[in-house]
Amino acid sequence: MPLDPQNTLSTKPTMAEAEAAVRTLIRWAGDNPDREGLIGTPNRVARAYQEFFAGYTEDPVEMLQRTFEETDGYDEMVLLKDIRLESHCEHHMVPIIGKAHIAYLPGQRVVGISKLARVMEIYAKRLQIQEKLTAQVANTLFEVLQPRGVAVVIEAAHQCMTTRGVKKSGVTMVTSRMLGSFRSNTDLRNEFLAMIR
Repeated sequence: MPLDPQNTLSTKPTMAEAEAAVRTLIRWAGDNPDREGLIGTPNRVARAYQEFFAGYTEDPVEMLQRTFEETDGYDEMVLLKDIRLESHCEHHMVPIIGKAHIAYLPGQRVVGISKLARVMEIYAKRLQIQEKLTAQVANTLFEVLQPRGVAVVIEAAHQCMTTRGVKKSGVTMVTSRMLGSFRSNTDLRNEFLAMIR
């Protein structure tokens, strides 16, 4: 189930309807969807969209339910850095490609590190803007794990800016969200930032 079902359609279009929409776009672009090279394209695009936007079918809160309390008193930062990020801009539906860094300061429990990457992936595999993606990941980790602090930094290139519009390549957008101790403790925040450089 999606985390926020109010933002989704009550009736999802069928695969046939999705393929018909792609055929329309091919015709609108000026090509013939019935020519040899394009015959299978509507189905391939629809299946690709299922993969690109699989995050709508998963719940990141549920992903974080299994935690561990046996840490022998570990209370230092847990950091997963350079997580590959692939998302799609909600304004032009073109790729956002980059990397994310996620850290938290455990309270009473820790979570398997793969879950940090999975939470990022669930939110990334939805139509996004980078600012919202950064906040969603940080807020969810902070609310569900109840750590002493959470830090998320995303660095990404937006194809909506590099392949169209102003066409500026080599530009990276950086967003961050600091919660709890990462917001209030400058030394901790600086330690995190130094570790991801």
